Amino acid sequence: MRELGLALFLIGLISLALPFISPGTRHVLLTWVDNWGSTVGWLIRGGITLLGLALWLGFKNRE
Repeated sequence: MRELGLALFLIGLISLALPFISPGTRHVLLTWVDNWGSTVGWLIRGGITLLGLALWLGFKNRE
């Protein structure tokens, strides 16, 4: 579960950073998320990032 949390966290961080790194480029994931509008797209990206962080931190000390 810790690896899933880390993967979601990294995917969320990348999706949050890509619009600022290359604003003119169209990315498949970002255009899919923005189908519901810009605000909802940012909420989905932030939610994925926070869910990944919570999973990673929640299962960090469990083996």
